Amino acid sequence: MIYTGVLTKMQTEFLEPIQYYLVFENDFIHMNQLINKTIEIKHVGHQCLSCGLDKPIYRQGFCKSCFFDKPVAGDWIMRPELSTAHLGKEDRDLEYEKKVQLQPHIVYLANSSNVKVGVTRKSQIPTRWIDQGAHEAIEIVEVPNRYLAGITEVALKDHVADKTNWRKMLKNDNVDEDLTEWRQRLKIYIPEEVKDYFIENNTETHLHFPVEHYPEKPKSLNIEKQVNYSGKLVGIKGQYLIFEDDTVFNVRANEGLVVDLNIL
Repeated sequence: MIYTGVLTKMQTEFLEPIQYYLVFENDFIHMNQLINKTIEIKHVGHQCLSCGLDKPIYRQGFCKSCFFDKPVAGDWIMRPELSTAHLGKEDRDLEYEKKVQLQPHIVYLANSSNVKVGVTRKSQIPTRWIDQGAHEAIEIVEVPNRYLAGITEVALKDHVADKTNWRKMLKNDNVDEDLTEWRQRLKIYIPEEVKDYFIENNTETHLHFPVEHYPEKPKSLNIEKQVNYSGKLVGIKGQYLIFEDDTVFNVRANEGLVVDLNIL
């Protein structure tokens, strides 16, 4: 069976274990059902997630012109502290920025390869943790806009990591941590204007991924360069497909690529 479509990050369901779905224009593929099957991935083109044209992908699934022009790729997406909609100041499109920035945001701790701090919209919990391959996570503060979440993350980055080591995460080379204790320890570093939003009493969320076999030495697949790859799928973690030969494929990092997916 061959499916053809544009890669976008896999949709997920927070079940036991996490359920993964690859969504193409005309197909909805339940990826968990493909574990222990051989699949072939072939790169056949590009389709910018914004303009839809067959142009080389620059970043985040967008061609170069859309990446620098469209509001969905503004700097405040990756750096929430640059958000200005709460001041009524436009970056690229104030209406869009108000819609995204002026809604409840969570600052959280997640443990995927190590304990890290991050920011996401409240509506993206626990999706964000799943995408990062975190096996445990906890909310620290809930604030009314993206800017306040951003300045909290910046303040905490001096005391806790803000990046995931993808190799360590995929090897499952991690240690359980007491995230409630971490949260209490970091409380003193939260900016003054955010202290009232601190979450005192919630517990950790635990996540379990559908992985039969973790890679010992993960090798990242560059499908644009290699064009064609075939292997036995043995697990999915974060946004990575894990294959029997230790090859791993980051679906999210390849958004905007058009591929043929052949189930052998």
